[in-house]
Amino acid sequence: MFLASFPAGPWQTNCYLVASERGADLVVIDPGVQAFEQIERFADAEGVRVAGVLLTHGHIDHVASAADVAERYGCPVWVHPAERELLDAAGPILPGALDLIRSLGVRLREPQDLRWVADGDDLEVGGLTFHVHHAPGHRPGCVMYSTAYAGDGEAGGAPAPDRLLFSGDVLFAGSIGRTDLPGGDPEAMRATLRTVVLALPDDWAVLSGHGPETTIGAERADNPYLQPSFLR
Repeated sequence: MFLASFPAGPWQTNCYLVASERGADLVVIDPGVQAFEQIERFADAEGVRVAGVLLTHGHIDHVASAADVAERYGCPVWVHPAERELLDAAGPILPGALDLIRSLGVRLREPQDLRWVADGDDLEVGGLTFHVHHAPGHRPGCVMYSTAYAGDGEAGGAPAPDRLLFSGDVLFAGSIGRTDLPGGDPEAMRATLRTVVLALPDDWAVLSGHGPETTIGAERADNPYLQPSFLR
């Protein structure tokens, strides 16, 4: 399995490149502001294409380059239908965010080949299977994607994870996504944390939309937002 990531744009949003092996076509997760150029450079250097784009939600720092990637490689983009309103500059996007990306030369628009995801779906993309976990709270259409990890043995003395979870802005190392932006819902987030996140196995690696990698087990133990005092 091949996995790489880089923080893109002014919000330093993690963009992930995943493939069944190095040299295979890529699955891109959350290509945000200024991510397109880095994706294109890597794909051209490796002689590969992009098989598809997966979006965890519609915030501009996660989706700004989705249409560019889709048009360059003729690939589909998957997203929850509740997030469609944020894929076009005419949508309910915070004016300051829209002004910022325009100053950076970003032209936000809906991808031509747009496909919907729903809770429980299994997406076959680029020779990999991604399971969809609907996880509202940060946004109504937030989803997380999990896929089997096919790495080599142990890394740094720690057992390799069973699965990778691309959590977007639902779960971070030591924190969670904010719920005070348009579409945010604190009670929906608490329900997601109780019934979706805490139901996952401890050994799953969590690859968040911002910040470092973590695990479900580490967050279950130390993340203040996963404790009974917050969730009750």
